[in-house]
This record gives sequence, C-alpha cells and structure tokens, in this order.
Amino acid sequence: MLANERDAQWGLTVTTIGYEEIAPGDSYPTKGHADGYYFELDKGRVLNEYQLLYNPEGEGLFRSSSVKETKLREGDMFLLFPGEWHSYHPLERGWKSYWIGFKGKNMDDRVKAGFLSPEKPIYHIGFSDNIVALYKQAYEAAIEEAAYSQQLMAGIVNHLIGMMYSLERNIELKTRNQTHVDMINRARLRIRESLESSLTIQKVAEDMGVSYSNFRKLFKEFTGISPATYQQDLRLQRAKELLSTTDMSIKEIAYRLNFESPDYFSAKFKIKTGRRPSELRIL
Repeated sequence: MLANERDAQWGLTVTTIGYEEIAPGDSYPTKGHADGYYFELDKGRVLNEYQLLYNPEGEGLFRSSSVKETKLREGDMFLLFPGEWHSYHPLERGWKSYWIGFKGKNMDDRVKAGFLSPEKPIYHIGFSDNIVALYKQAYEAAIEEAAYSQQLMAGIVNHLIGMMYSLERNIELKTRNQTHVDMINRARLRIRESLESSLTIQKVAEDMGVSYSNFRKLFKEFTGISPATYQQDLRLQRAKELLSTTDMSIKEIAYRLNFESPDYFSAKFKIKTGRRPSELRIL
C-alpha cells in the first residue's frame, strides 16, 4: 500500500490489509502471503511494522520472543510488533482472520507509554460486528485509493485499537464482578447528577455500602481515575458551560460548584484547560 512522506507525517500509515479463510485441514501459511510476509511455522518471522489481526471464528496457536506458545481463542485480536520474532497458525478446525499492517510515531508512542506491549499481544474481545465492519471499511478504502485514503485508514486503525483496548477491559471487569461494575455505574450517575451540591465522595461510598478506600480502589480500576478527580473534572466541565452561556460571575460559579474558593477554582481550571476562567467569559 503506497504512502508518501506527507502521509508519514500524519503519524500512522497503513501498509497492508486483508482477509483469509483457512478451512479445516488446509496448509498454513498460505502461499497467497505477499512478498515479505510469508513465513515457515518453525522459523517464524520478524516484521518491520505492526500488524493487528482479528479471528472472529476458529482457534490457533501464537508464540513470540516475549510470549510462550499460547492458544488463540475465537474472538481474539492479537498484535505483532516490529522487530519482534513471532509465529502463529490455526488449529485443525481452521479460522477466519482479518489483518491490517501499519507503522508510525502514533503507535510507537503508545508502546513507549506502556499502553501496548509485546509481553501482552493478545486481547479477547469476543465476536464484534463493529470490529469486522471497520476492517471491511479499511479494505474498501485501500481498494478505492481515493485522495487521502491513508488518513482515513489511519483513523480506522486508531478506532480498532481503541475498541480492542476498551472491549477487553470491560469484559474483564464484568467477568470479575458484575456487582462492582453496577455499583460504579450507579456512583458515576450519582456524582454527575450532584455537581452543584455538597456531595462528598465519602458520602457516595457510604451510600454504596462500601468503605471509602475500597470504593476508591474499585472506581479507579474501572474508570482509570479516582472518584474525586472524576467529580472535579465534571465540575470544571460544568464551569466551562456556565462561563460561556451565562453572565454569572467567576465567584458565583466557583461557589455554586462547591470549590473551596474562587482562587482555588481558577487555579484548577487553568491546570485542566490551560486557560483562565476569564478567558471564557461572555463578551
């Protein structure tokens, strides 16, 4: 797939995309692999790009420099990393597999930040019509080769990675304890509906029937942030709305949203948004 120097500056370019069905008993890898992608199972291969594969049907085996032989289940997505030796293949029943290859700074930065790692290449998301539709959309864009198709396909890759990351995380949380998931969802709704009250996180935990420390731990595990930060961020978001749609003073908004003082509110607002509250003031 062609990409020019300008495309590379976008941060992510797509190199290959495709789909294959391996019937029970068929040999693998297929001879249809393009130059540079074919490999022998025992020797494996090393790529100079990332690949994201999704197997909505069938099972297989995967191994790499960082991961011992691991079973690929139906509904798994798995990532291949540049410079990382790997080998994989379907088991006796075969599989259906979508793949897309890509490279770029956007992906490198996610790996450096620890969001994605060769030590954790497999994500179980189950069957997803949305994932399949995204692969098909990327394939159609590649075939059409319309202007700026690389930017379109890069967006699809980012969407795929985001969905993969989110779907597995939510499956894990729900599998672990649906009661906890329901509790956190109720708590988030309670906080969201009480931004202009003096509701404390301790009171929310008490109403949920758990200790504050346990509630805070579960909330952060599910959302990625503490309940106090969640509440404050929502209040700052509400403050932006009031600043741009009403003639309330900054002092009035600060106290209405239960900040300790106007100065404290202004400081937190500047940290969160990069601007002072007065900069959003109605002219």
